[in-house]
Amino acid sequence: MATVTSSKTTPVKPRKRQPIRTYEAALNYLFSQTDYEQMLRVRYNRDTFSLDRMRLLLKKLGDPHARLKCVHVAGTKGKGSTCTMLAQMLQACGYKVGLYTSPHMIDIRERIVINGDMITQAALTRYINQVAQAMEKMEEKPTFFELFTAIAFLHFAAENVNLAVVETGLGGRLDSTNVITPLVVGLTSISLDHMQQLGTTIEAIASEKAGIIKPGVPAISCFQPPSAKSALKKAAAAANAPLFFTGDNIDFSFRFENSRDTGPQTRVCLTTPTSQFEHLPVPLAGEHQAVNCGLALALLDQLKSKGFKIDDKLAIAGLQQVRLGGRMEKLGDSPTILADGAHNAASIECLMRAIGQYIPYDSMVVIFGCAADKDIAGMLDRIIRGADKVIFTHSHNPRAADPQDLAGKYEEVSGRNAQVCESLKEALRVARSAVSREDLICVTGSFYLVGEAKQILAS
Repeated sequence: MATVTSSKTTPVKPRKRQPIRTYEAALNYLFSQTDYEQMLRVRYNRDTFSLDRMRLLLKKLGDPHARLKCVHVAGTKGKGSTCTMLAQMLQACGYKVGLYTSPHMIDIRERIVINGDMITQAALTRYINQVAQAMEKMEEKPTFFELFTAIAFLHFAAENVNLAVVETGLGGRLDSTNVITPLVVGLTSISLDHMQQLGTTIEAIASEKAGIIKPGVPAISCFQPPSAKSALKKAAAAANAPLFFTGDNIDFSFRFENSRDTGPQTRVCLTTPTSQFEHLPVPLAGEHQAVNCGLALALLDQLKSKGFKIDDKLAIAGLQQVRLGGRMEKLGDSPTILADGAHNAASIECLMRAIGQYIPYDSMVVIFGCAADKDIAGMLDRIIRGADKVIFTHSHNPRAADPQDLAGKYEEVSGRNAQVCESLKEALRVARSAVSREDLICVTGSFYLVGEAKQILAS
């Protein structure tokens, strides 16, 4: 009797994803995802930056962001400083505060902090496993930044923070953080940056940043260029959201002073019907940090109306404890080595002004490297005004501009010679050999470059 063979085949069960067991494996998985921070050209649209994709991921994770009270901050420069000052003041008042910022300089865990403590390696590994499992059920895979933002929300919700201070990544309207409904919105100084994605005018960029303004949610901004101010007002009116500006409808002022007792410092005053902060020393150097400090104080004041019990004296004490890497951070003496993550023209201008006010030196060597998609002409123009000598180099970030190209553009517009080093380590060696003990070496142009400088000089 003939044997009948069935043509049907037994379906192959899909392999079950193996859990990620080590921190190293977790980071490898995370960095294998699409990472726009490492890409030079990124299309800025609803497909590339999809809030629907972000919402779906969060839904599969139980919508942790919906359990959080948040402050949301966007802007071109000063976001990290403003968020850190606000978080520190709230912590000093007894609150458990989550802080989400980007980018990091050395350790990716710098981005997710609760009361000054970075997320642990074990917790980050656990959350990466969790988001990896959620991703398996999604046809359109989330990006690196979307995954990491989701992890921040998971961590803050699991730790029951009283408030999460959340900084946007790129822009605001399509940023993956823009799924939250905050208690208050902060808008830091707006200038030209990320023009390939956000627009070629300050007004267009401001409109993108203003995308975080939510219906009825109060928004606080600092002094802005007229075109940016107009765009913010338009967005707030469309959302029926109250909008306040420090120095305009919020009484705010600052002054720089240099006394024998205290040395150079900036002091701020901010007065509202519920707060009176007078002549507070700004914990970070530079007049631009006074503007950021004023915004942080105004956001703190706004939280009082949201039920947060703020002791002004404790808040002031907390403010004085703020220390923030990569912002005029001193990395060495004799000669002084300074590192600052200024990465657009307006930030470089503020840095050069602050160095003149705070740092005594005979001559300054600037070690510079930036991303290729930046306003390079604008940044070089500001460097020309302050640097006596410039050495061009690059970080290990794939977006980094070719230092030979930077040097060529610098020599063309300045008429001066520039030096090129193919590594930051070599640039630091060359700079040290060219200066005296009374001179200044400043590393700037990119937080990635600053992070590498910190690692080199600490080794």
